[in-house]
Amino acid sequence: MKKKVAIIGVTGSVGQEFVVSLDNHPWFDVVQIAASKKSAGKNYIDSIKDPNSHIIDWHPSSPISDYIKTMKVEEVEDLDVHNLDLVFSSIESNAAREIESKFAKHIPVISTSSAYRYEEDVPILIPGINDAHVDLIDTQKKNRNWNGFVAPIPNCTTTGLAITLKPLYEKFGTNKVIMTSMQAISGAGRTPGVSAMDITDNIIPYIPNEEKKVRVETTKILGKLTDGKIKHADIKISCTCTRVPVIDGHTESVSIETLKPIDPTSVKESYKKYFHDLDILNLPSSPPNYYEIHDEPTRPQPRIDREINDGMTTSIGRLEKESIFDNGIKYVLFSHNKKMGSAKGAILLAELLYQKGKI
Repeated sequence: MKKKVAIIGVTGSVGQEFVVSLDNHPWFDVVQIAASKKSAGKNYIDSIKDPNSHIIDWHPSSPISDYIKTMKVEEVEDLDVHNLDLVFSSIESNAAREIESKFAKHIPVISTSSAYRYEEDVPILIPGINDAHVDLIDTQKKNRNWNGFVAPIPNCTTTGLAITLKPLYEKFGTNKVIMTSMQAISGAGRTPGVSAMDITDNIIPYIPNEEKKVRVETTKILGKLTDGKIKHADIKISCTCTRVPVIDGHTESVSIETLKPIDPTSVKESYKKYFHDLDILNLPSSPPNYYEIHDEPTRPQPRIDREINDGMTTSIGRLEKESIFDNGIKYVLFSHNKKMGSAKGAILLAELLYQKGKI
């Protein structure tokens, strides 16, 4: 029997990605949806219309799924928790903490928000990367006397970096990381979003709070869970996060100092071996290839690589020795911020937790 789920923040750009990705899902059935008061009481199709026109404010590339067009949008406080097994939350961080804790007292909450990411008893999970941290959920439930829990995914910029670092960190050790991101405008959301006058013909060299998030989240994800606590990985990370005029998908330039000798050939072998050893490949949303390695120097590129395996594959190119380190490698990665880095990545996490009996 399918698990009954709700989507909170269903009218936003991430919420709309949840709508598409959960259509005909083999394990999860959307039975309730919620958004702000201005949308409550409307059919979903009407809630995403511009009130001053008949234009549909629809962001995913896929058409609106039939199953949800006439579903009534409710206010969050009106959701019936007793008719739910799971909540997907895509609300702003300021409101997320109170709302997510309300539901987590009763049922699991899978969140794209940062509200709980930095709590000691809350894991930041990427399926296939730090699955051992799932056990921290039991500690969280005990500490907070909850029947459910909150399981957030990382910041979308962290996602690609952590996924590409993990195999290298395990095999070669990692001392330092220098990363520069070139992030899509969709990562800023619709509100407040990015002004067209600011981003057109321009690069914005600063994204508030982004660099701290990447540093803290990456070391937490790559850390070890011991005695109910995560010991952060001992990696020094320097990052510069920028906004560029790309619609979807984050590109990152990465240089790594490793503890052991490293070269492009051994890196490729590490990614291939790591992928083949993953135990999440049978999950419905798991891509057939977690990593796509490009040999041609012009890849990856957002327009070419964003739809590989429906945005769930991380693309890697420009693998070269990093000459400023005795042991070093550099590469360029591309990760879809609204798929693997957001809604669909959250669904993949829910599938992992379902498989492990946590949902």
